[in-house]
Amino acid sequence: MTIARTPEPPYYAVIFTSQMSDGDNKGYGAMGDKMVELASQQEGFLGVESARGGDGFGITVSYWASLESIEAWKNHSLHKVAQDKGKAEWYQQFGLRVSKVERSHFIGL
Repeated sequence: MTIARTPEPPYYAVIFTSQMSDGDNKGYGAMGDKMVELASQQEGFLGVESARGGDGFGITVSYWASLESIEAWKNHSLHKVAQDKGKAEWYQQFGLRVSKVERSHFIGL
């Protein structure tokens, strides 16, 4: 994964933090890859960054052009399947934040 190349602000960041459940979490990686692939095809998608530690704590930040594009992704039928599976099997706990990015600065991009 690399640093997402986003346009000049303003745009939105959806910050998803999670703690994995104990167990094998079968299918999690494949579903995650599928969700990134699918999200990247959605109108308004700007990029994604994700990291997960050895302790199961992870953060994924997806970037979107508008609140409407975030809402459309939230309600996408296959994304809803992943959400339900996450709630039922993969996540011990999780949280979601939506923020408006008003300023950004990068070095080396």
